[in-house]
Amino acid sequence: MNENDLDAASRPFSSPALHGTSAAPAAPAPPPGHRPGHRLHLLALNPTDSVTEGFLPAAARLGLAVTLLTDQPEAHERAYAQQEEGMEGASPRPAPDFPALDIVPCDVRDYAEVISRIAADGHRHRPRAVFTNSDHLQAQAALAAQYFGLPGKDWRAALRTKNKAELRRALAAAGPDVPDPVWSAELATGQDPATLAGLDAPYPCVLKPREGVASEDVVLVADADELVRRCAEIRERRPGAALVVEEFLNGELRTLETLGDGRTLHVLGAFRTELSPPPHFIEERLHLLPAPPPQPHTDQVLAQLRALGVGFGVCHTEYVAQGDRARLIEVNYRAIGDQCDLVLAELLGIPLFEYVLRTHMGEPLPDDLGARTDGRVRMEYVTADRAGRLAAAPPASVTERDGVRLDYRPLRGIGEEHPLHRTNRDFLGVLRATGTDQGRIDAEVARFLAAHRWEIV
Repeated sequence: MNENDLDAASRPFSSPALHGTSAAPAAPAPPPGHRPGHRLHLLALNPTDSVTEGFLPAAARLGLAVTLLTDQPEAHERAYAQQEEGMEGASPRPAPDFPALDIVPCDVRDYAEVISRIAADGHRHRPRAVFTNSDHLQAQAALAAQYFGLPGKDWRAALRTKNKAELRRALAAAGPDVPDPVWSAELATGQDPATLAGLDAPYPCVLKPREGVASEDVVLVADADELVRRCAEIRERRPGAALVVEEFLNGELRTLETLGDGRTLHVLGAFRTELSPPPHFIEERLHLLPAPPPQPHTDQVLAQLRALGVGFGVCHTEYVAQGDRARLIEVNYRAIGDQCDLVLAELLGIPLFEYVLRTHMGEPLPDDLGARTDGRVRMEYVTADRAGRLAAAPPASVTERDGVRLDYRPLRGIGEEHPLHRTNRDFLGVLRATGTDQGRIDAEVARFLAAHRWEIV
């Protein structure tokens, strides 16, 4: 599950209104417990719910001021500006507490520029931690943390997990930790797609961008002719992009959510994911699997994460269960997105986002997180099936009935017109259904969907 980290205009910002930042006309007072010099440098592209509702409020609770480095400062200024009244589609939830915040323009994809910007800011704000929840910025944040002598991820592990071709090479070289690696081939930057015509691939296979996110341009191809044609189509949208071709893993899609401090690696939970029919791979719903996560898959996934050097901070891993085998699809070295991380923190009853930030401040995790195990959740994504203008959709709502809490959030405003992306950018809204009885949860979701309509014209 990818946090939609594409660009600020790709999806309307859906989080509740937040109190002003230092980039807005009126900056907030430092939060209670704030101590001078305790500052988090946070790297981001577009605003996301994970940061706005998760990590920024957690920073405030930890007494951290935040310098947010981003290449989209205006988008963040709009997202965090005070809009307590009259925000169209506003959530009925209270705005979370927010830290003292400086929004600083920066080419965050360039690690050298990130380091330079933090260093230039050092005479005023000595960094206490460098952190990002973006798929695209993990290596940059890791390199910056290492440069300033701060705790962080191994930049090599961050690169391996982001670069899907390098991930496959690393797992193939891992020996007995990965007894059945996934077949893969790479089309390098600028390489002619026609070179793939003679590839001895196990068709059907999956074609995807090497550093892609959100299932964008991920497609199942049936034969060599379609492979070359699809490569050319993707290259029209992404000139010169590197691509990977991978074995199609047929089976139940699952996730494993982990949190580590470099010493201890905790399993937070696992989801079962339902996808749209091929040739595209759009996540339609997720169910939290009962704790503890199923074996032997969990141990196999953890072994593969160790082989990749993953074990610091939060991580979201996707795999396919084929009998007793866990076969990795991808490793996202950040929190699970699309509001699943927010729900997970709520269900587990632990300060998840604070724990993540504490690891980046060099603080060890407790041996026992004290997480609840009786919670259940269903994430239902209402998805556009065609291009057009959204003419009708329900407003945001929170209701409780029969032991089930339903929290619906619109992700596209009435009147907005969009093309069909065949990714999570097609989501019209997300329904978070939580409780302790899966049968009741499923019944209430069905009732909600039957009672509302989403109309595209």
